[in-house]
Amino acid sequence: MRVMAQVGMVMNLDKCIGCHTCSVTCKQAWTNRSGTEYVWFNNVETRPGQGYPRRYEDQERWRGGWRLNRRGKLRLRTGGRLQKLLTIFASPVQPTISDYYEPWTYDYQTLVEAPLGDDFPVARPKSLLTGEDTKVTWSANWDDNLGGATEYGDLDPVVAKLRQESSDAVTFSFEQTFMFYLPRICEHCLNPSCMASCPSGAIYKRAEDGIVLVDQDRCRGWRQCITGCPYKKIYFNHKSGKAEKCTLCYPRIEVGQPTVCSETCVGRLRYLGLFLYDVDAVTAAASTPDPQDLYQAQLDLLLDPNDPQVIAAARRDGIPEDWLDAARRSPIYALAKEFRVALPLHPEYRTMPMVWYVPPLSPIVDLLAGQGHDAEDHRNLFGAIDTLRIPVEYLAELFTAGDTGVIDTVLRRLAAMRSYMRDVTLGRETDATIPASVGLSEEQIYRMYRLMALAKYEERYVIPPAHLEQAENLDEMACSLDYDDGPGMFESGAFGEASGRPAPVSVETFHALRQRQTSDSATSESVLAGRTNLLNWDGNGAPAGLFPRREDRS
Repeated sequence: MRVMAQVGMVMNLDKCIGCHTCSVTCKQAWTNRSGTEYVWFNNVETRPGQGYPRRYEDQERWRGGWRLNRRGKLRLRTGGRLQKLLTIFASPVQPTISDYYEPWTYDYQTLVEAPLGDDFPVARPKSLLTGEDTKVTWSANWDDNLGGATEYGDLDPVVAKLRQESSDAVTFSFEQTFMFYLPRICEHCLNPSCMASCPSGAIYKRAEDGIVLVDQDRCRGWRQCITGCPYKKIYFNHKSGKAEKCTLCYPRIEVGQPTVCSETCVGRLRYLGLFLYDVDAVTAAASTPDPQDLYQAQLDLLLDPNDPQVIAAARRDGIPEDWLDAARRSPIYALAKEFRVALPLHPEYRTMPMVWYVPPLSPIVDLLAGQGHDAEDHRNLFGAIDTLRIPVEYLAELFTAGDTGVIDTVLRRLAAMRSYMRDVTLGRETDATIPASVGLSEEQIYRMYRLMALAKYEERYVIPPAHLEQAENLDEMACSLDYDDGPGMFESGAFGEASGRPAPVSVETFHALRQRQTSDSATSESVLAGRTNLLNWDGNGAPAGLFPRREDRS
């Protein structure tokens, strides 16, 4: 057994309201420059829907992820080395710009400069790729809130599969249709097929925290990684000629901050923490013959951070003590392994994804109450699960490779938590048979409720900072945050502020946020005066603060 640490995420889909705040803030932080106009590292899809890019889940077409050959060995769906060599200069098995969308802006200049006349000027949509007039026909959230579902809903690959099995599984009549929101980022898989697909070896998985990144110096733009990723979460920057993907905001993670999408999430549905896993068992787990057994195989990879043998092995493999403590307090381990209510997205792709989801419990309370039933009684809730507005079969195709039994168990646990906590809230005597009926104790179901409903900031985000002795292995030189004002922090240098090497942007941001959130008055604008983040500057013009003001130099 060789123990490694993996930073992961869990999203509670019952809390997502589809506001796209996570998408917008991620876009502003990471992909707001030329060449990435169509790129959304984080996007929120309405399900059922085609997703982004269009029908990315159709692996018969896109051939992403892994498959088992006749000998039971893992092989990329796109083929071996010879196949890659033959298609290295022209790989048609990947989405085109029409499967994403042609990014556009509007001709606002015409509105401003049009001469006075009888007609009101129109700002035509202009392509950001060609600069010519274009027609807006698709975008990253075109399916939002079931937009066009009656006409295009059957194009959802999951719906298409269910309709092949049962024509009545999913209907799109107004009275029977359903929807929920599915936020998506890179899965930072334990067995990433994008990494195995890259001819130049530019994609790598960081040993210290498992984050999957693209080495921009080694990337040659072959785009085989786009084909290999079954989630289609690697994008091609048409200006730089390089592949780009979600970095899980690693500069923030290294200093103990949550990702931008988590920090700004309105519904507080995201959890960040650590998994400990046995890296030597990953290939065997991903090679499990029956796709419906892959979920359990992935669970078995996750090690108990309270097990003395695991702790001893982790120490032997160089995992620091504070990381072991963070693994014991990890909210994602609790939701995925202890309470077993979080599930991986499409485990049948065999990539062992590390972004997990708590499936939505349909809004059945109002329906039961309208029928005259006690909507919070666990017997009524359990009985209604079989007739949920969101078909259990649809959720199973997303999260358990079609195993409805696992979905049924998860939904029953969520319903049991709701029913049990109703008695607690009303001050009534609790019923111990409710948690027992779903395999949990009263203490467990209360802790699950607290984590999913009341968890504070530090409980939702348990992120151990990087260590100073690991600095040479990190892409951005960061400092230890084991204690406040540690080495490299503001006002901590031997000769005063800013002495020694420059502080990273992530450290500056950390202190700016802390001062803004903890001070009684507004943070002074002079905190970052004279400091400009050049990471997002495209070279056009001079951003404010790049050069000292004339009056400051005199």
